Amino acid sequence: MTAIPAHSQSARPEKGDLSPPKHVAIIMDGNGRWAKARGLSRTEGHKEGVQAARRCVEAARDLGLTHLTLYSFSTENWRRPAGEIRDLMGLLREFIVGDLPRLKKENCRVRIIGDRENLSLDLRALVNKAEKETRDNTAFLLQIAFNYGGRDEIRRAAKSLVEDVKSGSLQPKDIDEKTIAGYLDTDGVPDPDIVIRTSGEKRVSNFLLWQAAYAEYIFLDVLWPDFSKKEFAEAIEEYYNRERRYGGVGTS
Repeated sequence: MTAIPAHSQSARPEKGDLSPPKHVAIIMDGNGRWAKARGLSRTEGHKEGVQAARRCVEAARDLGLTHLTLYSFSTENWRRPAGEIRDLMGLLREFIVGDLPRLKKENCRVRIIGDRENLSLDLRALVNKAEKETRDNTAFLLQIAFNYGGRDEIRRAAKSLVEDVKSGSLQPKDIDEKTIAGYLDTDGVPDPDIVIRTSGEKRVSNFLLWQAAYAEYIFLDVLWPDFSKKEFAEAIEEYYNRERRYGGVGTS
């Protein structure tokens, strides 16, 4: 898989002056239902979900994107059975260990967003390693939202902002939207143009609440392990068929 320019032919605008999407965020939903329908364990469903994530990264680059964010473990997922949580942690370890060499070679930057305090020391070390060893890569950014929740992210950002105001390093009069964005986990990353959710559910599930304020939401009936480049390309096609007004007046 080679680096694809951000404005490749496969991601060109089809009407008006709509710019090609740069950043797509995906709520990867449906692993459990996929497994249940086949008489398999939820763990097997999550394993197939990891394979779908690998295909998704490749498809994103082929489709001309430069940023991809995958929602893999939410702050609410701690309510799941201990065995399933353990398996999900193991899959993140497996992904980092197994895929990091290839991602480094392909000039892909890896970033993990979310609260790391509840992660084990060895998993935190792996996350730090992945970020450190790819931080200078420029062709593509893969963000994995792990132990992530939009409200929790905003809470942590507000806490840090208040601490800086108390220390005098930040003046209240200087706080604007750009300032707040700089305290979020996604500092420096463009907001998503598209948020995709698989499995037919139509909820935002506490994902990128600040960043996705003007994203186009696209809900797909396909379960995540079955997600392919075909569905990805169709979602981008749907994006081009919409008119983005950002609070203004449209052309139609």
